[in-house]
Amino acid sequence: MADDAFAADERETLEAIRAGLDAVTTGIVLWAKDRTLSYFNLRFRRTFEFPIRIGMPFEEFVSVLANSRECLQPCAIGEWERTEAEQFGLEKDCDYVFADGHVVNMSQRPVEGGGMVVTLTDVTTIKRNERALREAKEAAEATDEAKSRFLRAANHDLRQPLASLKILIYNCIHEEDPEHRGDMLHAMDIAAAVMEDLLGALLQIGQLDAGRIQPRISTFQLRQLFERLDIQFRHQAEEKGLRLRFVETRSTITTDRALLERILSNFVANAVRFTEVGGIVVGCRRDGRSLRIEVADTGKGVREPERAVIFDEFYRSPDSRRGAGGGLGLGLNIVKRLAQLLEHPIGLTSREDRGSIFSISVPFGNVWHSDVGEAEITETVAGEFVGTPVLLVEDDDILRRTMRSLLERWGIEVFDAANEAEALRLIEGGAAPRLIIADYNLKARTGVDVVSAVRERAGRKIPAMIVTADAEPKVLEGIRAADIPVLVKPVSPPRLRVFMHNLLFEPSLVGGGQ
Repeated sequence: MADDAFAADERETLEAIRAGLDAVTTGIVLWAKDRTLSYFNLRFRRTFEFPIRIGMPFEEFVSVLANSRECLQPCAIGEWERTEAEQFGLEKDCDYVFADGHVVNMSQRPVEGGGMVVTLTDVTTIKRNERALREAKEAAEATDEAKSRFLRAANHDLRQPLASLKILIYNCIHEEDPEHRGDMLHAMDIAAAVMEDLLGALLQIGQLDAGRIQPRISTFQLRQLFERLDIQFRHQAEEKGLRLRFVETRSTITTDRALLERILSNFVANAVRFTEVGGIVVGCRRDGRSLRIEVADTGKGVREPERAVIFDEFYRSPDSRRGAGGGLGLGLNIVKRLAQLLEHPIGLTSREDRGSIFSISVPFGNVWHSDVGEAEITETVAGEFVGTPVLLVEDDDILRRTMRSLLERWGIEVFDAANEAEALRLIEGGAAPRLIIADYNLKARTGVDVVSAVRERAGRKIPAMIVTADAEPKVLEGIRAADIPVLVKPVSPPRLRVFMHNLLFEPSLVGGGQ
């Protein structure tokens, strides 16, 4: 009776062990000394599609597994079978890659007295994470290397116009011939524009990396954008003897006006830069529920190998590196990232030596919701500012004199101050400005503080704008929170004119600035 009770307890214990082993997520199999299968748990059996039985010889199991194509062997089937048979009973670890993409780690250990135990653990998630980390590391290293190359190129491209600028300034000071001085000033303007473009591109890349650019969706008529681009690039095209044509359109679209303008201006700028003969046509056509805007040129075209990488960060075409217009490989990458931000598809079709068509597809908008009559300010209408009193607050003496000269050229009556105290004295002395232009980072107070103090002393809410080189989001948000629009330096004269016009004559068009 005792023996029967002991045997019953033993069977109960074994059943409990089997039940416990069947519950684990690791496959377990025991091979006997004679190389036959003596035990396997539920997880091990479910790992394989083919039948498994107690007493199955090891060589048969290996052969069935090899020919089932469930696992991907690293070598020929016969060679793999021989290697597995020779390594029976040895300690080893390896991974089985299954046809469905799962990865199972096989851990093989010898058992005292002969035979061996094998465990199978699903490591698919671990391997995927490792691969993702490895790819992320490789991508980060590639980006670091690309940025290092970019910084070297940026250093070179910034130093070139800066060196030219220094020489031109020195020569201009000592030049007495008005015609030669005019040529030098024109060259200085070009050098400054090159540096401004580069710094602007760097700022955009930084803002995109930090996720600081948020779309402001509105509905507007595309012709307004075409008119602005025509004004912007007409002179450049004519200087190269190229025809630039914007096809008349009455289409209304819904997107971020400023970001779309950046994208299209980049397309047009590249078309002008890389086209030597012929011209550029900008138009649009219906593409399903979207409107596809196309910039077509008769330039050299984009070679087949370049088409896959031309929108990559820091990519520079061989023509660009040889000096065909310069560039640091930022423009088209900015286009790609802005288009992704807006969720607008971009496209490129090209034939070598025949030209290229860069495109972007945007949603149609309801014409009744569009902005009509948007103010377009050009140099020819800058006379509207004649006699307008403006208070300029800037603590940098050189920049204050430069700004004063620019504003006076537009016929503006300028009251300039270096700080809050000087600004308040001007108000007390009878100055009645219609507009305040203030730098943000003044020595003792911010431009926002100065605007507030001047308004309080004048007894009225004078229209004002802040101009700053500090593009930190917290700074810009703080300025906008004070209900004062802001422009980030460097500010081009055309953009300043547009902003001034809107503040003085159409304040409803003014948002928070750039």
